[in-house]
Amino acid sequence: MGQLILIRHGETEWSRSGRHTGRTDVPLTVRGEQAAAALAPALARCDIRAVFVSPAGRAQRTAELAGLTRPDASWQLKVDPDLQEWDYGGYEGRTTADIQKERPGWYLWRDGVIPGDPAHPAHPAHPGETVQQVGQREDDVLARTEPLLTGGDVVLVAHGHSLRILTARYLRLDADGGRLFRLDTGTLSALGTEHGMPVITSWNVPPTS
Repeated sequence: MGQLILIRHGETEWSRSGRHTGRTDVPLTVRGEQAAAALAPALARCDIRAVFVSPAGRAQRTAELAGLTRPDASWQLKVDPDLQEWDYGGYEGRTTADIQKERPGWYLWRDGVIPGDPAHPAHPAHPGETVQQVGQREDDVLARTEPLLTGGDVVLVAHGHSLRILTARYLRLDADGGRLFRLDTGTLSALGTEHGMPVITSWNVPPTS
């Protein structure tokens, strides 16, 4: 059996400053591009069967720099809309500290988001999602990818919260269990099995490790 290899995209200006980055397509910083490229040697040692990438440019650029989109690759690569980041609705582009000025004690995993304002340039027409809705998307990703593990590793290139929620669902936890798994930009993680049970085999590993 192969492993699910999880890659959070490289750093962006918004991720560096702690701004919630859902559907806004913010490019990688220079540091983010360097970290993405530094993932390539570790990935070259994997037995990759398939790669699934979020539609966001920051995820696709990370996959490209990590060597996952080369034309001579032996694996299939697909863009998967269900790997998109949590839709933060009206909290798109805002930091936790900023939101807590209006909602003291606000915690994303417990309190969720508010609908986006269609007239606001930062979050046009984004209604926002509950953690359970994101969990359902990630359940669909797992349903498509887990059967492929019989033939090798499957790589998922996506986002911090979406991959944390996917990990919780892989481990048979509720979607809000994703709060337990900190995940930094430009890192590798892996999900596998032990005695037939789902486990984390490595987590939040930077490219220099």
